[in-house]
Amino acid sequence: MAASGALLVMGVSGSGKSTVGALLASQLGWKFYDADDYHPEENRMKMAKGIPLNDQDRIPWLCNLHDILQRRHIQANGLREHQAISKRAEYKAWSSEVMWAEGQEGR
Repeated sequence: MAASGALLVMGVSGSGKSTVGALLASQLGWKFYDADDYHPEENRMKMAKGIPLNDQDRIPWLCNLHDILQRRHIQANGLREHQAISKRAEYKAWSSEVMWAEGQEGR
């Protein structure tokens, strides 16, 4: 059985994270999730207006990402699947929160 894993593709806005993440996932046969798709509507409205998100704004988004890692990784038979997630590099301070959920902190 192949080892389970998650891959976070990080970079600044417009650096090609989604493109790279989707290509990697496709080549590896993994599922791809673009982290920006999991922002709550309030965050999307702020970003559309060019208003930077603060740490408080990111909490529900990080909870959504945490849920992806938990739900998508644990299947009914207990096996894990691979997935790739892209997110912006400025959220690096939060990445340990997301990765902690997978026991992958520090990778």
